[in-house]
Amino acid sequence: MKYKVAVLGATGMVGQKFIQLLENHPWFEISALMASERRVGKAYGDEVEWLISSDVPENVRDMEMLPMDPRNVDADIVFSALPADIAREVEPKFAQEGFAVASNASAFRMEEDVPLVIPEVNAEHLGLIDVQKRNRGWDGFIVTNPNCTTIMLVLTLKPLLDLGLAKVNVATMQALSGAGYPGVPSMSVIDNVLPFIRGEEDKVETEPLKLLGKFTGSGIDFASITVSASCHRVPVIDGHLEAVFAEFGGNIEVNDVIEAFRSFKPIEGLPTSPEEVIVVRDEPDRPQPRLDRDAGNGMSVVVGRVRKDGDSGIKYLVLGHNTVRGAAGASILNAELMVKEKLI
Repeated sequence: MKYKVAVLGATGMVGQKFIQLLENHPWFEISALMASERRVGKAYGDEVEWLISSDVPENVRDMEMLPMDPRNVDADIVFSALPADIAREVEPKFAQEGFAVASNASAFRMEEDVPLVIPEVNAEHLGLIDVQKRNRGWDGFIVTNPNCTTIMLVLTLKPLLDLGLAKVNVATMQALSGAGYPGVPSMSVIDNVLPFIRGEEDKVETEPLKLLGKFTGSGIDFASITVSASCHRVPVIDGHLEAVFAEFGGNIEVNDVIEAFRSFKPIEGLPTSPEEVIVVRDEPDRPQPRLDRDAGNGMSVVVGRVRKDGDSGIKYLVLGHNTVRGAAGASILNAELMVKEKLI
């Protein structure tokens, strides 16, 4: 027997990626698709502008789209691909009515009683679910995954904490799909790099501190490291590439960092989990978005060019698939973890 899942914001880029990733999922089956009022009552395949593969999956092609109202939905889990402003209004309605909401939206990520989770990094933060339900009087709950850029970065920072990580500087080269569809105008980005993404740097500088913090039983004590980010949009379809400069409390060696990356283990038993969380490439010109974004079915991050940066510094590149590991795949992995932990 599979868990029934619904998708909020089903027609957008991330909503489509949810549908693609859930098509043959061994634990989950789509029972409802929800979208804006103007699409309600229409067949998904007739209404969606499908962008991410050749055809709309057969299992949802004829599914009638529903309004974003919990009274109309038969599901165990609700995946949210909504914009932040709409998510802030809609997601609590589902949580209040007893649904488990796995959200890709930014609306509640930094709320004190809302888990912000990367399963391999901070699974214990799911303990906030009980705090949230008590605080808000909800029968259900909201669990969020981080910003797409944050996920790639933090997956590499977690194994470095035990080596004395103190400060991180990161410069990102972010794919166009991260801006949604139709996204960035072609005349703005072809033959160009856009040196500003509104709101992005703040997310990349603050979300890691919560993710790498400690669950106290009632909240999160944020990590004491500092993160400084500069974020840029580049003419790549999928795959965020980040140049990371990590400073440590004392002398650090490249081999120790590489060993920490390669020793970072996935959570066993989750269908979407990759065999390797961090793939380390030795070639001098890797990772590259076209070559490496699909590693681990898009759920691994790929690290390369690990090298010294003074006695107490290491610099490296990390790449991840922003709409898989950085968005829909992240929410699905969170939901799988919650099922495994019997929270759903």
